[in-house]
Amino acid sequence: MDKTNAMRILEQKGLSYEATELSSIPKDGVEAAALIDADAASVFKTLVTEGSDLSHYVFVIPVGETLDLKKAAKAVGVKSVSMLPQKKLFPLTGYVHGGCSPIGMKKQFVTVFDETALLFDRIYTSAGKIGVFLRTSPEAFREVTGALFRDIVM
Repeated sequence: MDKTNAMRILEQKGLSYEATELSSIPKDGVEAAALIDADAASVFKTLVTEGSDLSHYVFVIPVGETLDLKKAAKAVGVKSVSMLPQKKLFPLTGYVHGGCSPIGMKKQFVTVFDETALLFDRIYTSAGKIGVFLRTSPEAFREVTGALFRDIVM
């Protein structure tokens, strides 16, 4: 498996991780969790938003959950946030839809994980490529992204 930018950044920081590459592309995150034999609550998807202040914010939530836009806005201290249109994702982050990692975007954005991430010793996110996941501790994500942990799901 080729290393992704997210993997290289974790290695540069001396943080351990495990990488898993799927042999087929899942239809969604819940199916991906089943394919990697993980509890769906421990597999997180990365969502990029635009705030009412025109800044961009990254929210990382369990794959089976839905982002609560009001809670998300409150977590970052803005009036509102809206989902970034898919066509703007790659130019802004360097990642494609379905392969967006909270680690290694073109620019570091304010990043908020749902607080349920702290219930697990290790969680999964995309490694920055469709069908490739990395598993590491919530603290490693905090160290690399400066992540906050808040209640941000419906």
